[in-house]
Amino acid sequence: MAKKPWGGRFQGGTEQEVEAFTSSLDFDQRLFPQDIAGSQAHARMLARQGIIAPEEAEAIVRGLEEIRGEMEAGEFSWDPALEDVHMAVESRLIAKIGEVGRKLHTARSRNDQVALDVRLFLAGEIEGLLGDLTDLRRAGARLARRHLGVLMPGYTHLQRAQPILFSHHLLAHDEMWRRDQARLTESLARIRVSPLGAAALAGTTFPIDPQFSASQLGFPEVFRNSLDAVSDRDFLLEFLAHSSIMMVHLSRLAEELIIWSSSEFAFVDLPDAYATGSSIMPQKKNPDVPELVRGKCGRVCGHLLGLLMTVKGLPLAYNRDLQEDKEPLFDTLDTVKAAVRLMTGLLGNLKIRPERMAAALHGGFLTATDMADYLVTKGVPFRTAHEQVGQTVQYAETQKKELWELTLEEIRRFAPQADADLFEWLKIENSVARRTSPGGTAPARVAAALARVEEELSL
Repeated sequence: MAKKPWGGRFQGGTEQEVEAFTSSLDFDQRLFPQDIAGSQAHARMLARQGIIAPEEAEAIVRGLEEIRGEMEAGEFSWDPALEDVHMAVESRLIAKIGEVGRKLHTARSRNDQVALDVRLFLAGEIEGLLGDLTDLRRAGARLARRHLGVLMPGYTHLQRAQPILFSHHLLAHDEMWRRDQARLTESLARIRVSPLGAAALAGTTFPIDPQFSASQLGFPEVFRNSLDAVSDRDFLLEFLAHSSIMMVHLSRLAEELIIWSSSEFAFVDLPDAYATGSSIMPQKKNPDVPELVRGKCGRVCGHLLGLLMTVKGLPLAYNRDLQEDKEPLFDTLDTVKAAVRLMTGLLGNLKIRPERMAAALHGGFLTATDMADYLVTKGVPFRTAHEQVGQTVQYAETQKKELWELTLEEIRRFAPQADADLFEWLKIENSVARRTSPGGTAPARVAAALARVEEELSL
C-alpha cells in the first residue's frame, strides 16, 4: 500500500472502505493537465524566489513534463490509495527524480492547488463552449437565411396568436444564445483569479510571488484573501447557473422541435441521423435527441441545486465537502457541450415545411389584432375596438368563416367605422409587413436583424 504523504502523525493504515469513500481519483484525474501546469509554474516561482535551486526547479519541471507524456499516452498507473490527482502526480515525480521531488510542495497546500486546477480547467472549457455556441448560432442564422420569407403562426399559451416570420422566431433563440455567451464571457474574469499562494488557509511563511505564478498560467489576477481563495466555489456555482439557463434555452427549442415534428403540426421534418425508431412500431420516427436535451436540462439544473446545498453551510476555510464540486462540474460540462453540438447538427440538417406553416395561418383569426389597430386609426378607442373585434370573431366562428371572408356589411354590425380598406389590414402578409416597430417581425426588420447577427458571427 502506498505511503500517505500526510501519514507522519498517523499509526497504522487507513481502512479500505475509508480509502474508497474519500478517494476522488476516479474523477479528478481528469485535471492532470492543469495539475501539471500549475505545479510547473509553482516550481519556477520557487526557484525565482530563491526558495529552491534553479537546477532543482528544472528537474521538477522536466519530470512533470515526462509524467504528462505518460498520462497522455495512457501509460500512467493510477493508484487509488493516493486519493487524488495531486498526490498521484507528486508520488510519481518523487519516484522519477528522487528527493528533489519532495520540494515541489513547499509553500503550497492541496487546498490552493485544487482550487487552481479547477479554475484552469473551467477557463479552458468555457473557451471551447463559447466556440460551440458560436457554431450553434451560425447554424440557426443559416437556417433563418435559407427561409427568410417563410410565414408561420406565432403562439402564446400554445394558441395561434399572430403571424410572424419563421426567421424571426429563430432569431429569438439566437438572442438567448447570445446572452448565454455574454454570461460565460463575463464569468471568465472571475474564474481567472489565481489562488496559488494561499496555501492551506493562512498564506505561507516563504517569500513567494503569487503574481509571477499567475502570469505563468495566463491568469491576470491573484487572490486577495487566503481564506476565500481556498474555499471559494462561487465561480463554479456561477457556471452551473449559466449552464442551467443554457440548458433551459436549449430545452425550449427542443420542445418546439418535438411539437413541430409531430403529425399534428408537421412544420419540420427531423433529419434521420438525429432521430430514432421504435422497437415495435415500424413507422415511428422519434425525436429522441430533442427529448433527451429536454430531459437532461433537469439533470444540469439539479447539479446547481446540489452544489448550492453542499456549500451553503460550510464554515471557512476548506472542508472535504468541497470534493463534491467536481462530479457535478464535469457532468454539467459534458452534458451542455453535447447538447449544444447536437442541436447545432440538428438545426444544420433540419427540413422546414413552409406549406404546413402556411396552412396553420388559417383558422385562428390571426389578424384580429390588426383589425383592432385599424379601428383605432378610425378614431375608435382601443378598448372599444377590442370589444368590437371580439364580437366580430364570435360571429365569424358561427359562420365558419375567416375575418376576411365576411362581407363589409357583416363586419359593420359590430364595427360601424369599418370601411373597405379594412380587408387590406386583414391579409396575413400585410399583417407581418406592417409590424415595423423596433424588434418586430416585418421583413425589413428581420432582414436587418439577421444581417447584424451574421456580421457578429462573421457569416
